[in-house]
Amino acid sequence: MKHSLILASASPRRIDLLKQVGITPDEILPADIDEAPQKGELPRDLAQRLSLQKARTIAKNHKDSYILAADTVVGAGRVILDKAEDEAYACHCLKTLSGRRHHVYGGITLITPDGKALTRLVDTLIQFKRLSSQEIETYVESGEWQGKAGGYAIQGRAEGYIKFIRGSYSNVVGLSLYDTIRMLEGCGYTS
Repeated sequence: MKHSLILASASPRRIDLLKQVGITPDEILPADIDEAPQKGELPRDLAQRLSLQKARTIAKNHKDSYILAADTVVGAGRVILDKAEDEAYACHCLKTLSGRRHHVYGGITLITPDGKALTRLVDTLIQFKRLSSQEIETYVESGEWQGKAGGYAIQGRAEGYIKFIRGSYSNVVGLSLYDTIRMLEGCGYTS
């Protein structure tokens, strides 16, 4: 019996990334959870906790399916840079990231049809060049930052600001394909 794959995310980037490697979820069911960090929670811990919580939320009503959930968190040291919802916060993020290294943490959780939960943390290290006020202003005017963790999208203009990257590029877009494929294959999922 072939078990269905449910993606617990409405992110168009995650859907596109999966399609890129020939995986089309049978259903897309975003998990409605509180994504606020807990007091003192580190960026890496938040990414893992949210992916697990999203997967468990959907798994409650879908026992015979594979549930795939992910969350992306940008961390500058111990500071979590949330999804940018307005221009002022996008500017704040870009000023914070200017000229320094930061981490993009991807929490990935897969719950199998037999209820086994696997969670993986993917860590991509990125360094932005020092950004001028004009570059920040131009980027903010582009609107690419809207709804993006850390106030930027690597798959757009911001890629031109990246001086250094170590780790998974697709993790920064929204889902490490290498790790996701390994997890699915390791748990017996076939598309």
